[in-house]
Amino acid sequence: MEINAMTGKTVTRADLCEAVYQKVGLSRTESADLVELVLDEISDCIVRGEAVKLSSFGSFLVRSKGERIGRNPKTGEEVPISPRRVMVFKPSNVLKHRINGTLLPNGSAEELED
Repeated sequence: MEINAMTGKTVTRADLCEAVYQKVGLSRTESADLVELVLDEISDCIVRGEAVKLSSFGSFLVRSKGERIGRNPKTGEEVPISPRRVMVFKPSNVLKHRINGTLLPNGSAEELED
């Protein structure tokens, strides 16, 4: 499934299910169930505060942010922002190289020198 970033298309669960159906050969129902199981497992791990690392793709991490003072941009009034947990995605180096088109023919990420 190739998506052109310039079109602004969003990949949906239905798109993922269809891709599994086309490539794996499961029935549409089984493909949808498989996608749901994977997404549920990832979600459950993140809710528990566990990091989810998908090799050659990236990591989903939960970070805790402390209370801080923010500012209303319209009025300039200072307001407290309560502590909360946020999810962060950190792409792998392989994914970063794929995005920038710097993969070697064998599929491995090219080492770039600074």
